[in-house]
Amino acid sequence: MQKCRKFVLRALALCAGVFLLSACHSPPPAPISQRPPPPSEKIDYHLVSQGETLFAIAWRYEKDVDKLARANGLRPPYTIYRGQRLTLDTTRIPPPRYTSVAPKPAPVSSSKTSTKTKVVEVPPKTPVKVTRPPPKSTASLPSNWNWQWPTEGRVTKTYNSDPLFKGIDIQSLPGQAVMAAAPGIVVYSGEGLRGYGRLVIVKHSEVYLSAYAHCRTLLVQEGQVLKTGQKIAEVGGDPANNKRLYFEIRKDGKPVNPLAYLPKR
Repeated sequence: MQKCRKFVLRALALCAGVFLLSACHSPPPAPISQRPPPPSEKIDYHLVSQGETLFAIAWRYEKDVDKLARANGLRPPYTIYRGQRLTLDTTRIPPPRYTSVAPKPAPVSSSKTSTKTKVVEVPPKTPVKVTRPPPKSTASLPSNWNWQWPTEGRVTKTYNSDPLFKGIDIQSLPGQAVMAAAPGIVVYSGEGLRGYGRLVIVKHSEVYLSAYAHCRTLLVQEGQVLKTGQKIAEVGGDPANNKRLYFEIRKDGKPVNPLAYLPKR
């Protein structure tokens, strides 16, 4: 009986030891990307925070900025305010607004012999509907162009290499020039988008945008017109890896593979 007890106790001690060893050698949890993942559940509205721009909000939710503006009744330069509630539903864009032109007021006739003012009533004319033309950009966008590489270096990480990676990493040296990949207008220059560091976004047409992230220095301002190859920033803004440029191209607000557009090396 005593031998049986000793055997049971030894077996329990052995199991406990195996459990502790397996716990000690468990692999560490997988690292979490700094870039926030897309919302897992549908978000219908966004509440504007201090310093946000419509282009930054459109970029965050992968929306076409022009459609987002129309869905919220905004016109260039797309001024928004802190606390403003923006709808993110761009599937139901309201039709163009019509303005009724009211008839001019009728002239007032007066008589010298009477102290009272006599108003001549004129039957109102039928209101005329006038369609407002779409607002024009402050600067004209090029009709066609050829893409070029934004900096020198080899691609170290490709598009869609993980669910949160929607561009390419180009290995570069700190301080290396970042150039506009095509002509366009700077629509964002700052560091207000989490996960991108110092970022420049360029609008090339009503369809295409490009982004240059994790820069050390930004050399352009919003509204500035750019030529292909113009220096817009410098590499080296990512503390974890200052030898890379993160580059994106978006079509109608959605990320696309930059290697399908850039010239082959």
